Amino acid sequence: MNFENDPDFKEPVMKVTQQEMAEARLPLAYRDYCAHLLIPLNRCRIKKLWMPWECVEERHAHEKCEYEDFMRRSRIMTKLKEAKKEQVSA
Repeated sequence: MNFENDPDFKEPVMKVTQQEMAEARLPLAYRDYCAHLLIPLNRCRIKKLWMPWECVEERHAHEKCEYEDFMRRSRIMTKLKEAKKEQVSA
């Protein structure tokens, strides 16, 4: 099966560089497609002393980005499994 035109299979764009993530001291596990939202969130958390009622907009934006990326990867996995099933049965 050909997935060239499938929007889920297009690689998301990194909006921050490796250098910017290193300068922000992001752990390697968090250097993903949502890092551009995590950097200002962490700055806000430090500035506001980690008060849970602060930085709500930044946190929501980052969590939404992570959720959407997870759903995109889930759709890719489902499509690949279905394609493999079709290939085996054919």
